[in-house]
Amino acid sequence: MFIASRENPFQGPHQKTAVATDGEAPENATGAIIMIHGRGATAPSILTLKHELDTEGFHLAAPQASGNTWYPNSFMAPSERNEPGISSGLQAIFNIVTDLEEKGIPKENIIILGFSQGACLASEFVARHPARYGGLIAFSGGMIGNGDSINPDNYEGSLEGTPYFVGCSDNDAHIPVERVEESAAVMQKLGADVTKKIYPAMGHTIIRDEIEEAQKIINAIESR
Repeated sequence: MFIASRENPFQGPHQKTAVATDGEAPENATGAIIMIHGRGATAPSILTLKHELDTEGFHLAAPQASGNTWYPNSFMAPSERNEPGISSGLQAIFNIVTDLEEKGIPKENIIILGFSQGACLASEFVARHPARYGGLIAFSGGMIGNGDSINPDNYEGSLEGTPYFVGCSDNDAHIPVERVEESAAVMQKLGADVTKKIYPAMGHTIIRDEIEEAQKIINAIESR
């Protein structure tokens, strides 16, 4: 299982794209939110969530997927069919986290947020690189694992109480609710503080209740 690193960084399609930023400069920020866009979207588009959330005092960073897609097939497909996209995407997130730490924002003040394909990538990153983060927010997404399955034994370490919110519809055309349940169980095993909400007939979108749950995680950093 690929683990992103600084010593031997993965070089793939997403290492050639830019990172969009907004908000405070890292050196002056209370914390940071890394926002991972979905399939067919863009880094600037996911940054517009700042209009729904109170992110005052935060640095916002959004990596851009090459071709606007982190990996070509469903996250439920065997993972080898989605490489090098997955590994390249995980390395992209790792590089941002590392850069933010170097600029004075510790992991416990860094929130990783994603929607759809971005939520899947964000969830997989946190599970493969466990630490005490400021939070993980997964809007309509689950862990990638091996694609067609998740083996909990592949994930080791501790999330040390990292707040984890996952929200999804019970009839999402892209995210089976069973994968959301599996993901929550793995995160629980790793020591996350899990809040899971399955919404009846919500579809593949983000609703106000999810925004409110995300805001709780942001506020927890602001109140320290």
